[in-house]
Amino acid sequence: MSDVVAIKDQVEAAVQAALSKVLPAELAGTGPVVRRSDRADFQANGTLAVAKKAARSPRDIGADVAGRLAGLTAEVSGPGFLNITVPDDLVWSAVAARLADARLGLTTPRTGERVVVDYSAPNVAKEMHVGHLRSSVIGDALVRVLTHLGADVTRQNHIGDWGTQFGMLIQYLDEHPRVSWKGRGAETMSALDGLYKAARAEFEADPAFANRSRARVVALQAGDAATLGVWRDLVAESEKAFEVIYDRLGVLLDGGDFDGESRYNDALPDVVDELLRTGIATESDGAVVTFTDGVTGPEGEPVPLIVRKKDGGFGYAATDLATIRLRVDHYKADRILYVVDARQALHFRMVFDTARRAGWLPEAVQTQHVPFGTVLGTDGRPFKTRSGKTVRLADLLDDAEAAIRTVLEAKEHDFADAELDAVVHAAGIAAIKYADLSNTRTKDYVFDVDQMVATTGNTGVYLQYAHARVRSILRKADAAAVQGPMTAAGVIPVDVTLPAHPTEKALALILDAFDATLRDVALALEPHRLCGYLYDVATAFTRFYDACPVLKADDDAVRANRLALCDLTGQTLATGLDLLGIQAPERM
Repeated sequence: MSDVVAIKDQVEAAVQAALSKVLPAELAGTGPVVRRSDRADFQANGTLAVAKKAARSPRDIGADVAGRLAGLTAEVSGPGFLNITVPDDLVWSAVAARLADARLGLTTPRTGERVVVDYSAPNVAKEMHVGHLRSSVIGDALVRVLTHLGADVTRQNHIGDWGTQFGMLIQYLDEHPRVSWKGRGAETMSALDGLYKAARAEFEADPAFANRSRARVVALQAGDAATLGVWRDLVAESEKAFEVIYDRLGVLLDGGDFDGESRYNDALPDVVDELLRTGIATESDGAVVTFTDGVTGPEGEPVPLIVRKKDGGFGYAATDLATIRLRVDHYKADRILYVVDARQALHFRMVFDTARRAGWLPEAVQTQHVPFGTVLGTDGRPFKTRSGKTVRLADLLDDAEAAIRTVLEAKEHDFADAELDAVVHAAGIAAIKYADLSNTRTKDYVFDVDQMVATTGNTGVYLQYAHARVRSILRKADAAAVQGPMTAAGVIPVDVTLPAHPTEKALALILDAFDATLRDVALALEPHRLCGYLYDVATAFTRFYDACPVLKADDDAVRANRLALCDLTGQTLATGLDLLGIQAPERM
């Protein structure tokens, strides 16, 4: 646990203490309501909310509070809020403290919390496509942030590896023995995807084949050795292909995180039986369903959650209920997150309600659907190929890397081929992931490669350039031996007695908000807040660097302070980008 206290937290504590002294005892707990301000370092609005209760004017209360803020400069403004300026030595002390801390002054408020995150969820024998992008990168960012803050996180990739479609595909493969699909490397999934579509077409056109496929499903569920052997091959080849995409995309999911639907197959009959036994579920037209209070259709009729279908098969609801039982009983989860698109909101509302009533989901365990919007094309419609097909995720990555290669090769550089390839890959993936993560999670966004790979503006590539620029400055300082004496821990020393240029102070105050930003991301489950913060860091650094010479500073102590700011900026950008799953190259 870091003992670095953010400047904003210190200001809030000072205002809180002053309010407690000037207000009646029953109002002593009034919140300070402190935020950053364009007119000062901070603004405190707590006086406005409490004035009526205290039977005093806000300006009068504000004046009393301002006079009691030791070490801070405050003036009453407007209707009675306080504009607060912090002293330069406090700012430089914060820079020094964060630099000296391996975690940059980060606290760990979630230590001991057990979180299960369900995300990505591709289907066996089908290629990953644009529809898997958001779940994969949003889920990965949340996993990284929560882990960094101290939570014990279990990643679960709930892949579709069971059901009627496998009987259909396995039967098709059995009847077409000359079809080749194994061991085709990157093309394996394309081959399987094509075979699945061919099997689907035959299933719909030929009732006899459909009946044989259904019989194959029964054989699969009964554990027929030959059928299970083909099924295992399909799963193994698909998982290999998924891991290739995950590795390329830079998400943490790997083979140990696969949590297929098949894992829960044996538990589904008990799920249904217990729901029926307790009266939570009822039979309706041959199906087993549950109902949730307040969930009705257009005509006011109750909407059922289908746990077991009329034909005896189990729906997604049964599997999701079984996963909740496992995640609570086996993983001892305190919090379960489902990073699934917004269209599933009603489904999860009803699943969570059913699990609560069944006693499988204790009140102490929090379940959250983390919805997200749709990826759109430049025409404003769901992103498709020109022929109207779903866009393969691998093709998206190829397009981004091709676009960024064009941008980088148009600039002068001294990269060897291998280093250029590495930078192109890092920047291409950054372009795609940042474009997704920087948008409000619940909103749709337009997939525009040209805009994504821009080296200016709010893009992942711009942030990578900002980080590389900082690292270049520090390398030049090392080469010229102008960084001055280092502390015993190898940290650039900071002279807290020096005045701070306005751009130095602005950058330092933004850097000081890193901890608070990550806590906000973890609470709201919104990675775009971290993206916006890092963009603010990068733009504040640019303003600082344009206004304040670093290597050519006239004074050694001034130079050291500015290099310390550069160092903290670089570390904050690198750490923040890593928490988004984005690389921060040393050179761009």
